[in-house]
Amino acid sequence: MSLKIPVSVLVVIHTPALDVLLLERAIRPGYWQSVTGSLDTPDEPLEQAAVREVREETGIVAAPARLLRWNVINTFRIWGEWSHRFVPGTTHNTEHVFSLEVAQRAPVALAPDEHLAYLWLPWREAAPKCFSWSNREAIEMLPRRVRIALA
Repeated sequence: MSLKIPVSVLVVIHTPALDVLLLERAIRPGYWQSVTGSLDTPDEPLEQAAVREVREETGIVAAPARLLRWNVINTFRIWGEWSHRFVPGTTHNTEHVFSLEVAQRAPVALAPDEHLAYLWLPWREAAPKCFSWSNREAIEMLPRRVRIALA
């Protein structure tokens, strides 16, 4: 396993009715999240990383133009249990938030090494189910972000 780059994407996948897709982590059963993942290379464009992670984790193929980049950046401490995945001494990760609207709730093809299950939930139910504060906040911002994009 190669060491991870401490720059990642968070992609909130949702329907027009703001039902949100959540994935249960294989490494931590009971921990639910949106699609997340680190850049593969330091120069990988964020949109490309978001499209790749959505495809790898859900099987959904999305054109970069369908992604909405929120220009929201979160910086957080890397949990000790996951610090071995990064260059020694790396303590923080920078996360860039995106959303992706899909036509309707649909089955997804999970990456079995990463996720155990998935759920579609209304955004108000999805937000508190997420273990990550940045994921909760992104889902709570979703109605406002979608309205802004439509304006």
